[in-house]
Amino acid sequence: MTSSEILPSPPEIPSGPKPQAPIPHGPFTGFQASRYRWVLLGLSGLMILLSLLGFVLNGMDPQIGGPLRAGLDFRGGTSIQMELACHNPGPCEDSERLQLPVVRSALAELQLDSAGDQPPPAPSSFSLQLLDNGEGLLLRSTALTIEQAEAIESHLGRSESLGQFQGERTQVDTIGPSLGDQLLRSALLALGAAFLGVAIYIAIRFSPINAVLALGALVHDVVIVAGLFAWLGRLFDVEVDSLFAVALLTLAGYSVNDTVVVFDRIRETNGLQPHLSAIARIDRSIAASLVRSINTSITTELPIIALALFSGGELRWFAAALGFGIGVGTYSSLFVAPLLLGLVKKEPPTPVIQSPASA
Repeated sequence: MTSSEILPSPPEIPSGPKPQAPIPHGPFTGFQASRYRWVLLGLSGLMILLSLLGFVLNGMDPQIGGPLRAGLDFRGGTSIQMELACHNPGPCEDSERLQLPVVRSALAELQLDSAGDQPPPAPSSFSLQLLDNGEGLLLRSTALTIEQAEAIESHLGRSESLGQFQGERTQVDTIGPSLGDQLLRSALLALGAAFLGVAIYIAIRFSPINAVLALGALVHDVVIVAGLFAWLGRLFDVEVDSLFAVALLTLAGYSVNDTVVVFDRIRETNGLQPHLSAIARIDRSIAASLVRSINTSITTELPIIALALFSGGELRWFAAALGFGIGVGTYSSLFVAPLLLGLVKKEPPTPVIQSPASA
């Protein structure tokens, strides 16, 4: 081959089409969340105001003395759980089941001995809860001595207005006030550490603005779930315990996962369709995430609903907190954090430069 020979140039490989952002499909294709921005954010604001109102009313109530009605795990005390003899094997007849007014009337005749210098608790201060549709009883009080707990069991067992109890199935648990305070501090510390970890992770992966909004959505979820239990504690004497703290931590992890998915979809749309406005890109990202988020929430809620229906006592309220929290977390991940992001980032759309040939 001589130097004068010219090698043919390789054929040009046509470039493929530029990647486009995923177009939403399904029933929410044309949904634009920004059109209902103030309605969606206003609903969140209303739920937060109702929650704060519940906290204030509970704090002013001397019987509650705090935002939530604290259970045995946090304030300390003694719980006595008793079951009727007809519960084994059960079920009991309707006439045999316990009724709260009848139990309170029987306890009104109780006389407890003092424990040293401490006066005995008044029977009217006992917190009563029926278990298994009246086939069991859960009594909560301030810390009792062994003698006082035995006196309560014996008095209820001898009451003619109540059925026969299974003495061997009676369970008595006592937690001191110092241990209850330690459990409360540990729960708050765990929740704070989870919030801090979430903020750091999202700030590194996305931006500090995203981290602030995700943290705000988390606080939004926790406040609303706690607000529900503030009203349940006020109206139905529902108490919160360590399982409630576990439900809040689980909710935080679920909500952050959903928020990260939506933020990631927004970032993907920003790179693939920069000519759209920030609000249009967020709308498209929310519409593309709706079906996935709703389907994931439904499949997660099904076992939680089963747990709430077929369990009792503390597990039932744990399932209620978790189920309601997942619904609120899905809502905030789709309609609170992204819409607030659209309010913060209002940059104009990037102009599309047309070539002379296409003009």
